[in-house]
Amino acid sequence: MRLQLALLPIALLASPAAAQPQPEPIQIPPELTDPATMARVGDTVGALSHALMNMPVGEVQAAIEGRPVTPADRHRTVRDVASRGDPNFEANLQRQIAQSQVTMQASMRAMAAAMPAISRAVSQAAEEIERATANLPSPTYPRR
Repeated sequence: MRLQLALLPIALLASPAAAQPQPEPIQIPPELTDPATMARVGDTVGALSHALMNMPVGEVQAAIEGRPVTPADRHRTVRDVASRGDPNFEANLQRQIAQSQVTMQASMRAMAAAMPAISRAVSQAAEEIERATANLPSPTYPRR
C-alpha cells in the first residue's frame, strides 16, 4: 500500500496531460502598440475619409429618385450630402478622426495588457474541453 502511495506522484506525472508541452503565451507585435503606427493608421483613415467624401453620388441619387440628371447632380459628392450645410462639418470630421486615433491607441494598450489573461483562459478552456471529451466513446465503436 505504501509503495502504491509512493508511486502515485510518478503516475500523475506520466499522464498525457502532464506530458503535453505548455503553449507559448500569445505576444502582440510591438508595432501594434507603437504610437507611430497608430499615427500612420490615423493618417490613412484621414486620407480614406477624404477620398470617400469626394465620391460623386448625385447621379445615383437622381436615378434613385427617378428623375433626370442635372448638372448640379453631376458635381454632388458625399461631402455635399453629409454636410447638409453645416459650416463646421470639416472641423468636426477631423476632430472625430483624431479622437478615433486616441481611442485605437488606448484599446491596443488595453488588449496588450489583457492578452496574458486571455491566453491563460483560452488554454484552461482547451484543457477542460480535452478532459471532458477524453472519455467519450468513439462514434465508430459498435453499439451493444
